Amino acid sequence: MKLMPPQAMVLLAIVAIQLGAALSVTLIPLLTTEGTVAVRIIFSAVLLWIAARGRVRSFARTFVDNSWLLISFGLCLAVLYYCFMQAIARIPLGAAVALEFIGPLSVAVLNSRKLSHLGWIALAGVGIALLSPLTGVELDPVGIIFALLAGAGWATFIILAAKVGNKVPGNDGLAIGMAIAALTMIPFFVPITEILISDLKLLLLGVAVALLSTTIPFTLEFQALKKLPARSYGILVSLEPAVAASIGAIFLGERIGLQGVLAVACVVIAAIGITIADGRDKAVQE
Repeated sequence: MKLMPPQAMVLLAIVAIQLGAALSVTLIPLLTTEGTVAVRIIFSAVLLWIAARGRVRSFARTFVDNSWLLISFGLCLAVLYYCFMQAIARIPLGAAVALEFIGPLSVAVLNSRKLSHLGWIALAGVGIALLSPLTGVELDPVGIIFALLAGAGWATFIILAAKVGNKVPGNDGLAIGMAIAALTMIPFFVPITEILISDLKLLLLGVAVALLSTTIPFTLEFQALKKLPARSYGILVSLEPAVAASIGAIFLGERIGLQGVLAVACVVIAAIGITIADGRDKAVQE
């Protein structure tokens, strides 16, 4: 991993996340939407705690010192994953990620407070509008609502993650937050335990979802951010809706049509534009 360029790490992390999401879609008919999100969160929490086993003894003190922040972070993760899973159960993966992306875009605009950035958020708004039933697109309205709620969850996650990162070292905050999220998923997990125990294939698929959705991408991004400027990272992450649409088409046979492609393009271009403009503004200030 040390020999891999940081740009490749970020791109690989994006692909892993969307592959995990696509795999989740295939589990929904077997485990229900709620059961699938419970598997994703609980298995991710277990894997993160295994990876951090050398520091687990210090988690209690870390939690006591930052209890309200970590509880809020954990609940945010649970809501984010739950809403996103409900969205991709109803609408194509590419459309769901494009709609969800309004969350981080909004955070970027609010943090910059530059009027010039309103043009980029307006372009993203066009993309969102193109995915709404008002423009004749045939997407489940409930799925659209859940995707937008996931976007709000993502925006909240960004804000809380920054605070957690300043107070908790490494990935410890993520491991503790995911454990808190896992506790909220127990009511959804209990009804499917018998199915998982009796079907090794499903159990392994659940582990694969956790690895692809959380463990692998967070590890890659954590390493990449040590070497990659924030501006470059932001541009690469902006490609996520396009990657999601591609993976949805290749692995799930999803088609979003020309209007959906234009919508995803609007969101991607807006995200790249905001990232570049924000980088220029910071360079001028320095």
